[in-house]
Amino acid sequence: MKKETMVDIPANGDALEKEVLNNEDIKPFIFKQKEVKRRYSETQISTKVFALGGLEEIGKNTYCIEYGDEIIIIDAGVKFPDADMLGVNAVIPDYSYLLENQHKIKAMFITHGHEDHIGGIHYLLKQVKIPVIFAPPLAAALIKDRLKENKLTGATIVNDYLADDVWKSANLRVSFAALNHSIPDAFGILIETPNGNIFSTGDYKFDWSPLGHYSELSKLAAMGDNGIELLMADSTNAEVEGYTPGERGIIENIDKLFIKAKGRIFITTFASNVHRIQYIIETAQKYNRKIVILGRSIERIIKIIRQMGHLKISEKEFVKPNDINKYKANQIMVISTGSQGEPMAALSRIANNKHQQISIISGDTIIFSSSPIPGNRADVERLINRLTRVGAKVIESSISNKIHTSGHASQEEQKLLFTLLRPNYFMPMHGEFRMLKKHVETAESVNLEKGHGFVMANGDTLELLNGHAQIGKRIDADAVYVDGKDMTGQASNVIRERDILSRDGLIAVVVSIDSQTNKLLSQPRIISRGSFYVKDSGNIIGESINIVTTAVLEVLNSSKPTFGAIKGAIKSSLSPYIFRTKRRNPLIIPVILNKNKH
Repeated sequence: MKKETMVDIPANGDALEKEVLNNEDIKPFIFKQKEVKRRYSETQISTKVFALGGLEEIGKNTYCIEYGDEIIIIDAGVKFPDADMLGVNAVIPDYSYLLENQHKIKAMFITHGHEDHIGGIHYLLKQVKIPVIFAPPLAAALIKDRLKENKLTGATIVNDYLADDVWKSANLRVSFAALNHSIPDAFGILIETPNGNIFSTGDYKFDWSPLGHYSELSKLAAMGDNGIELLMADSTNAEVEGYTPGERGIIENIDKLFIKAKGRIFITTFASNVHRIQYIIETAQKYNRKIVILGRSIERIIKIIRQMGHLKISEKEFVKPNDINKYKANQIMVISTGSQGEPMAALSRIANNKHQQISIISGDTIIFSSSPIPGNRADVERLINRLTRVGAKVIESSISNKIHTSGHASQEEQKLLFTLLRPNYFMPMHGEFRMLKKHVETAESVNLEKGHGFVMANGDTLELLNGHAQIGKRIDADAVYVDGKDMTGQASNVIRERDILSRDGLIAVVVSIDSQTNKLLSQPRIISRGSFYVKDSGNIIGESINIVTTAVLEVLNSSKPTFGAIKGAIKSSLSPYIFRTKRRNPLIIPVILNKNKH
């Protein structure tokens, strides 16, 4: 029997009466987004998407899209070495696939000018021919400056692009949408392929009162209406709830600190945070403070943004470090590198009283407009302690005093992006594994069909064909360690050896032989450095000598005794014994002394 509900409707003359409605007739309103009609060309050739860098890591962003005999590259970044990568200048992707297929490369497109997106270009151009690089104006200026520095000006053509520009090849069409980030001229890139459209965000966030240009939301919505087959999106803040605070509020808070400071102001921030550097300098000018620049990376970025007109300030407002004492304390603002506690950066040298021109004096205010990168917190705390000890007032960003914000979208902004673009498939990028995984979960909470998110690693290939996506054949995408100017990858072996030396030390094994008679002339010598204490390990040294003696005699008595065979026998026989007894894997270096009679 049906239940009935009486619904009272307010009287309005004689025309309105009470109505009787059935419960089953009352249905809640459910909003559904308009279904996208996706279009694909008739083709049997898949569109391949893969990363040489940028997946399961922060840095060296290098993404490729391949269709038939055409490849385009999005970004070519570098990764800065971790503390355990001893002596390494930079980490770059393995470019061997691009070298083998450079006849297919049509162009490279840059999303913005940060080092983790453009810092690998000069390394890449030393190995691979890139016909043309398209970049936003600021990124193009930074790239040209770096190519000039590395004597690669003639290696390629670097062209600017603007928001409404379009590039076409035989099978691909590329266009752009402005997004917000911590640097001017940040763009997402749309690539139209026969197997559907691909959108790559680069680094982005949505800032409703930005210091630079606004995000082109209407253009993003139109792209979504036309169908996004695959979205590749920044995952840096995938674990951060809510919205990323806007940059304008940060600048306003820094302005208040300028008012309060009675002495000199030292401010350190990321050199890549161009908007903030620009406004910090303008704030210094507003309060009649001369500007001192400490740090090559900040000096370089200020030079370029002044040349481009992003920063309109007279040369007379800048003061050289050795002239700082010519001004009163309340007339000086120093902008410096060293926000991560780097030992050789300007701020660390000042804190340790090792800077040639500047030292901390009582009344100085040090502003950290930054946050420690994971792994750097201890270094930053040590730096702050030293600065405080020598009399400075140190101010960090906090919940109550926000003087730093991220340049990356948090979860609610990521949800907005999915609402606008409505992709069929999703490949999160620019993040550690846990970030990529969380980003897929966020996407599925909005409108991504379960199973359509691909958490991939560098070298994995995603193949799109006629509305379907699947993982294809892997390509080589190992990290390459640049040690000095070497890019052959040989430095990777050197790094492993340095790591072994730092943890397990080395053992040198000195063997004297007569290669004419194939005889061992004396007992082998064992020399330990950093592996174990020899004076307390007499039994281990004695047994090691026996093991090496047996191994060398076996080779000398064989049909083909060679120096290589002797070295191999020493390593393979001694290494397992040392591990069993000392739980160490030292670097074993055989040294063969040969008495060759003539």
